[in-house]
Amino acid sequence: EVKLVESGGGSVQAGGSLRLSCSVKGYTYSLYCYAWFRQAPGKEREGVAHIDSDGTTSYGDSVKGRFAISASDARDTLYLQMNNLKAEDTAMYYCAADICPVAILTPSSYGYWGQGTQVTVSS
Repeated sequence: EVKLVESGGGSVQAGGSLRLSCSVKGYTYSLYCYAWFRQAPGKEREGVAHIDSDGTTSYGDSVKGRFAISASDARDTLYLQMNNLKAEDTAMYYCAADICPVAILTPSSYGYWGQGTQVTVSS
């Protein structure tokens, strides 16, 4: 079983940066894909970024050009570098993993989830 644990969340002013990490424990399958999602109170879970088994990345429209997803060489740690943060980026951020799905930024495509880390951006 794969266990995911996020860290790095916190409070930051608008325009600032944060780097989230996600530790992947257990069976790390080289063909797994990983993604970051976020969920603000009262809103649906939103796909933020995805990284394929070959390192190809994809982003949600709201974060393109500001966020960057990456993974360690061993693919046991996932990162999300968030720059130029905005108040609307405030949410609980989750990492997710599964054998590479077709719908890469759809929450139901992933069977393994972390517990989340809170990001709060003040304007």
